[in-house]
Amino acid sequence: MTIPIFVVATEQRVGLTTVALGLVHALDRQGIPVGFCKPISQPHATDTGPERSTRLARTVTSLLPPEPIPVSEAENLLGHDRENVLLEEVITRYEQAAQNASVVIVEGLVDTEEQPYGTHLNAKMALSLGARIIIVAAPGHDTPRQVADTVEVVAQAYGGIRHQRMLGCILNLLDAPVDPTGHIRFDFSRAVDNDGPGHEVEFRTECTRRWPETFKLLGCIPWQRDLIAPRVQDIMHMIGAQVLNEGYLGRRVTHVVLGAPTLVNTCQEFRAGAMVIVPGDRDDLLLAICMAAMSGTQVAAVLLTGGFKPDPRIWKLCGAAFDTGLPVLTVPYTALQAVLYLPYLNLEVPLDDRGRMSQAVEAVASHISLDWKEPLLSTIDERRLSPPAFRHMLVERARRASKRIILPEGNEPRTIEAAIICHQRGIAHCILMGDAGRMHRLSARRGLSIPSDIVIIDPAHIEQRYIDAMVELRGHKGLNAGLAEEQLHDTVVLGTMMLQLGEVDGLVSGAVHTTANTIRPALQLIRTAPDVKLVSSIFFMCLPEQVLVYGDCAININPNAEELADIAIQSADSAEAFGITPRVAMLSYSTGASGSGSDVEKVKEATRIARERRPDLLIDGPLQYDAATIKAVAESKAPDSQVAGRATVFIFPDLNTGNTTYKAVQRSADVISIGPMLQGMRKPVNDLSRGAMVEDIVFTIALTAIQAEQAAARERGVR
Repeated sequence: MTIPIFVVATEQRVGLTTVALGLVHALDRQGIPVGFCKPISQPHATDTGPERSTRLARTVTSLLPPEPIPVSEAENLLGHDRENVLLEEVITRYEQAAQNASVVIVEGLVDTEEQPYGTHLNAKMALSLGARIIIVAAPGHDTPRQVADTVEVVAQAYGGIRHQRMLGCILNLLDAPVDPTGHIRFDFSRAVDNDGPGHEVEFRTECTRRWPETFKLLGCIPWQRDLIAPRVQDIMHMIGAQVLNEGYLGRRVTHVVLGAPTLVNTCQEFRAGAMVIVPGDRDDLLLAICMAAMSGTQVAAVLLTGGFKPDPRIWKLCGAAFDTGLPVLTVPYTALQAVLYLPYLNLEVPLDDRGRMSQAVEAVASHISLDWKEPLLSTIDERRLSPPAFRHMLVERARRASKRIILPEGNEPRTIEAAIICHQRGIAHCILMGDAGRMHRLSARRGLSIPSDIVIIDPAHIEQRYIDAMVELRGHKGLNAGLAEEQLHDTVVLGTMMLQLGEVDGLVSGAVHTTANTIRPALQLIRTAPDVKLVSSIFFMCLPEQVLVYGDCAININPNAEELADIAIQSADSAEAFGITPRVAMLSYSTGASGSGSDVEKVKEATRIARERRPDLLIDGPLQYDAATIKAVAESKAPDSQVAGRATVFIFPDLNTGNTTYKAVQRSADVISIGPMLQGMRKPVNDLSRGAMVEDIVFTIALTAIQAEQAAARERGVR
């Protein structure tokens, strides 16, 4: 049974689409199969392209919601007294969205001057679908009592707040700056959010007092400046500016600086994210901004007013600043006129701004309570672990583990940013190794600041205890104190030694080092866990529908049958440890007894050994990849298999096959792969791809923290 949840707004500009997609994300990362549907389109006055909600859903989720009914078609049916036909079309689209979903979030219409029938039609659609109702409101300048009154009035259209179909209310844009009419204004006068306590407690108190237990305040989403920060290109299009130097138009504008005062009084406002409005004939300010850009301050853009263009000689002096990506725009009107445009800028997320919409959706999801979801879960037989659910699980478990992770590549900008993110989100206690001054300069250039409580270790000075411990470990291999000190100048070796001595709980490297540079010290100093014969690796492949495990794609070149069985068992245990039900497919170029040859025989023997060692696991092979993943193929090629058609762990016969396959899937299908995660080490050491993005590093740190907790549990004798 699929349960529809209808999301409706109290009025315009409450962020209905953002909240609806935030609900999708919140449910999805809990492992609940979820769909999305906007049954009837409702274009905004400024829209010229495709329907926004459906396109944004396709942009920030893995869903493919159906195309909505055009509003002109809906109005034609209503005008000809054919409402029933319209509702049938609505149900058709809902059923398309409900395929393979246990919950479908349905976004309703909003009453406007052009479409005053929104609430009436919402009530009809919700009734036809048998949907539960969630109301979205934005307080503006209303008091908690006024907001509660408004919600109760809107709820009357759906049977009232005591009706069994009513789930509750979500307050969005709490404590946002508003104009006298209650609408959010474009306020970029400050670079930071208001740090005051806000009014969430007042709203929660009033709603709890007024509403029955069955109708709850499901979430309070605070206004955040960064979530309304447009890109330079967005402002450029809205004000009709022309480009003098393109630079990087994707930079975000967090605040506006008017270059009207003297140079001394203006330059102190040149900060990361600033769009500086400068009279076109103020060459002194243009040069000052360029100097700031060259020194590492990522000014968002320069807007020259009055139609003036800089003298070519001045322009030539700015060349080095332009190389940093600094955009320079021009408009024909005055600086005052440019500033007056700001309150009228469209704050909606453009369809192509995936980053901003993803941030907004994540912010909504993180502030929504899902206490009401349990009745929904009773209809789900087996919960899949989607990529959002997997990433959410990683973060939550890493937070609980609270481990110390050493990052030997502290001078690398991506690593610094990942450490800051992990610190802010409480994922791990990251320890950066490198030159502190250089780290602070690199972070400042990205508009970031390293928190004072992130530990930074200078590797230039090697303490004697590391030398002594390393000689003790490797003395039998001829290592003396002089050689040990020389090797410890390698930050990965030093970090590994700290891990061996228990000063940290895990290590992540590889953003600039090779896999061999990262793993070799671990094999020499950390060594394998008890009863482990080999070290192997897995990737967590975040496919659109679910997360799968691939092994071994990074370490063992051509494992024999015994080793392949070890890899299968290790990978199954890792999958289960990270919330993935292990169904292990031993891959080959043939399925069952259809093929022959040494390669196939190796997989057959490995399957036999793995089953014998671990009869509790579902392991089958040899299986071709399509037989392992596609139900229809499995029914034909392996009808009696408990793994075929629904495998979650894929064991490749050799490194050539595994590495090629994971990279083909990753690149061709635009799939995020987290790993490689090493298996079999006594303490966790994990490698990164040198092309890793900041997000990859963050989740690898989370993986490592969880592994560290598991390793500690093993040492305590806990399975």
